[in-house]
Amino acid sequence: MSTIRVATFDGPGSSPVIRSVPHPQVPSQAALIQIGACGVCGTDLHILKGHWPRPLPWPFTLGHELAGVVVEKGSELKTDFMGQPLSVGSKVMLPPLMPCGKCYYCVHYPETANKCLTPVYYGRYLGFKKPPHLWGGWAEMVYVDLEELPGTKIYKLPDDMPLRIGTLSEPLTSCIRALHRAVRVGGFRNGDTVVIQGSGPIGVLAVAAALEMGAGRVVVVGAPEAPRLALCRRFGAESTICLDDHPTPEARVDAVRQIVGGFGADLVMDCAGHPTAGPEGIEMLRDGGTYVEMGQFTDAGSIDTNWHRFCTKDINLLGSWAFTANDIPLGIAMLDRAQDRYPWTEMQTLFPFSEDGISDAIQSAMDMRSVKSTIVPYEDLG
Repeated sequence: MSTIRVATFDGPGSSPVIRSVPHPQVPSQAALIQIGACGVCGTDLHILKGHWPRPLPWPFTLGHELAGVVVEKGSELKTDFMGQPLSVGSKVMLPPLMPCGKCYYCVHYPETANKCLTPVYYGRYLGFKKPPHLWGGWAEMVYVDLEELPGTKIYKLPDDMPLRIGTLSEPLTSCIRALHRAVRVGGFRNGDTVVIQGSGPIGVLAVAAALEMGAGRVVVVGAPEAPRLALCRRFGAESTICLDDHPTPEARVDAVRQIVGGFGADLVMDCAGHPTAGPEGIEMLRDGGTYVEMGQFTDAGSIDTNWHRFCTKDINLLGSWAFTANDIPLGIAMLDRAQDRYPWTEMQTLFPFSEDGISDAIQSAMDMRSVKSTIVPYEDLG
């Protein structure tokens, strides 16, 4: 293969254009990874809608929920970030947010290294080279070089894990970290009642994470009924409340309280990001309960309330922003041990790696016709 195809975007609102890049030389600490599958994340949608709060070096390749197979690697790249041996043929994933390990936050506050001052996005947004380039998962392959970007981290996936399931490890990790933040402040205990605001991919994964971590009851507030709320129940949600049937905050709060009984839920997680979700969700809580904001991370739609700052500043109330390098193995491990307990692949609607296929994947996610649009460049790998 002398060239490799990548999908690039020229700016917000633009359509994908598939371009070809030269097959790279792979130096001693680098790897070339063939993409088996890559999800469409809410972050990708925000970027394409122009909501990202900082300038971006257009054009570039989107896609960070990726899983693939190592097809070439340098002689000095012998293990993943956790010390597991890597070889040609190893299944791997790459997280988008990789702390540098050297800045003030990484050194002094490792539990919040997600607030790294110089994060690495395996080159996608750093503009080291003129695009198009192999730095993004909506492509046939992705390239990483640990010497050029020392903060880059590769994680090995279990040999028997389908790559399309492996793409869920990064968003699942975000849910696990949010719940761990609640655990650390005594806000989430075994048997607690959990309400999840939002029935998109993060909301569905939060159902599984909450149950795996000991929740007694899980209720989801979201829309639409098909396919999203129905899938939440398939994942174990006791009850769901549809926004279409409960169009006002008061109606939704009342519906939650009727279901959970008592004084309200022990824990409420916002996985939706609607600007009214926070004030509304607090009313679903019992006094002394815990609210976790992980759905709002851009300025879009929340400038007046500034509520999204609870998430992006990663502060108590609780805000939970992304994850650290040591959190990713927790997501991979949960997926591995729970592979047979949840209908993971029912989340995913597969789309081919083509300009039309990628456009359809994006539009399906925006229209909520899919739960998790997933782009599959090589069907036999995904």
